[in-house]
Amino acid sequence: MILVTGATGFVGGALVLELLAKGWKIKALVRKPSGLPVEVKQVVVDLSEIEDEGAIKDAFSGVDVVVHAAARVHMMEDQSANPLVAFRKLNRDATLSLAGLAVDSGVKRFVFLSSIKVNGEETFPRRRPCIFKPDDEFIPIDPYGLSKFEAEQGLLALAKETGMEVVIIRPPLVYGPGVKANFASMINWLRRGVPLPLGAINNNRSFVALDNLVSFIALCADRSQSPKAANQVFLISDGEDVSTTQLLSKVADA
Repeated sequence: MILVTGATGFVGGALVLELLAKGWKIKALVRKPSGLPVEVKQVVVDLSEIEDEGAIKDAFSGVDVVVHAAARVHMMEDQSANPLVAFRKLNRDATLSLAGLAVDSGVKRFVFLSSIKVNGEETFPRRRPCIFKPDDEFIPIDPYGLSKFEAEQGLLALAKETGMEVVIIRPPLVYGPGVKANFASMINWLRRGVPLPLGAINNNRSFVALDNLVSFIALCADRSQSPKAANQVFLISDGEDVSTTQLLSKVADA
């Protein structure tokens, strides 16, 4: 059985459907009952208040793998009084509390959906090769990226201490049906015919389609199919990097 957090979100919702299609039994941690498929057992827990262990221990009954997709997401204009504190509370502290409870309950593998922001904001041509790598030594200064980095470090340490397998996935910007935030804003601009001053930008960015990402997460959640994924960090993309100009053109055509 697989326990999924963030099961009502953009990635988590698609992942639940993918796992059900593969025949898995699913539990979902949710803040409030939602319209998930009837086959999914919903456990109502507020991860920001996860210190209440009694409210969540029963959720791990029969669970072999946890996929942790819930997070406080990156925001262009964060209105919090202290964004770093807010990001750490959910992305680091709640993650490590959840993982600790998973260890106590005998969970075999913990799959953590991190972010490419752990590697930084950009690579530079003077680097060769000019790509991000899983073993890059870098500490983010962005509050969101830093909270994900600290969660990763805590999970890897927990894996060494306890033997629970940890799999870390760092996706770049994810696109697909139901996409929100900045990507949705860009689509709306293009629909309205707003001219964007980005025609001369010659950069390369990696993206990952929602179905590609959830397929990979599902593979990592299946221990029998991905034994070598244990305690690894993965950077995943579609394998076709595009410039901002090319992206806008492709979205407009679509």
